[in-house]
Amino acid sequence: MRVGFVGLGAIGYPIAQRLAERYQVAVWNRTAERARAFAAETGAGFAASPREAAVGADVVFTCLPNSPEVEEVLAGTNGDGLAEGLAPGSLLIDLTSGIPSSSRKIAEGLVAKDVGYLDAPVSGGTSGAAAGTLTVMVGGSDEAFTRALPILQAFGKRIEHVGPVGAGHALKAVHNSLIALHLFGLGEALTTLAKAGVTPRKALDVINASNGRSFVSERLIPERVLTREWPRTFRLALLDKDVGIARDLMAEVGIEAPVLGLVSQLLHEAALTLGDEADHVEALRIHERRAGVELSG
Repeated sequence: MRVGFVGLGAIGYPIAQRLAERYQVAVWNRTAERARAFAAETGAGFAASPREAAVGADVVFTCLPNSPEVEEVLAGTNGDGLAEGLAPGSLLIDLTSGIPSSSRKIAEGLVAKDVGYLDAPVSGGTSGAAAGTLTVMVGGSDEAFTRALPILQAFGKRIEHVGPVGAGHALKAVHNSLIALHLFGLGEALTTLAKAGVTPRKALDVINASNGRSFVSERLIPERVLTREWPRTFRLALLDKDVGIARDLMAEVGIEAPVLGLVSQLLHEAALTLGDEADHVEALRIHERRAGVELSG
């Protein structure tokens, strides 16, 4: 099977590595040097354009920052767009954490070319991608999902067909909103407790043995904040983007979301303050600065 892969970012690179272990892969990246390095490392083919990555491919993956970038790559310029290379009967799988309405628009545009489409955002981070243990949230038809499942198993451990086109992107945006809610809630909670005389480590020990625990309290804060390591695996700016997608989705379906609205505002302010390259967990630095405490120990 021949696979095209577009977008070798922090999460795309290890996913493409897993695919290259099983399939004949051609890669394209906006920064060509990164694609050349990937090809040299894995033996994959180097594509000079998105169209070239798709030519002859049975399945093509896109893994980009957001849906507008996917649409831009599909359209291309001067005939070099991804859509120009997609063959009838092929399948486009979008791993981007994107916009549900854009997913539906893209899928509708591919119908005339007889190209299938799935939105399939992932969760599990760069470590999960490298280990092949990602959770994959898939939106699309039953037929397309059945066809894609064996391929998705190259990098996914839990692969769920969650609904029609757009459902995968909807679930991913809401899922990431919960991460933001937990981060900001725990930031306020732990700085309060620190000022009240409870060490962050002791507070988390109790919380994580009780009903207030979450992945953020069990893994992210102990491993990244208390240690002061602050690894950069998922940009705060991208979490800000995902929460914005969830907020827009809620408005679209008529759901009032005052809690998420406030967190979205605070998250956006944190992203502006900390800069484009800050990791999402670094949002807790804002809480530390406001409280005048350090969550370490």
